[in-house]
Amino acid sequence: MASQRTSFDKLQRDRAKKAKAAAKREKRLEGTEGEGDRELEETPASPGNDIPAEEVLKRLEELHARYDAEQIEFEEFEKARAELLARLTVD
Repeated sequence: MASQRTSFDKLQRDRAKKAKAAAKREKRLEGTEGEGDRELEETPASPGNDIPAEEVLKRLEELHARYDAEQIEFEEFEKARAELLARLTVD
């Protein structure tokens, strides 16, 4: 005797649960961002928005400290590091 297949409605409910859980997880992760992340987002890299090299180096140091303390993931660290290095001007 064959087993009963899962109904389409049940599959839809399971998909909806997973989508809701994923959205909840994303929202929770967004709420745990540090002040340094917001600071980077507020000052986008552009030619008209020059930041002194000392400030960029200070932010890089803080970023490395947060990564070493495992407060941020590697992907987030790499993205922020690339943005900061792009702002760094060499005389």
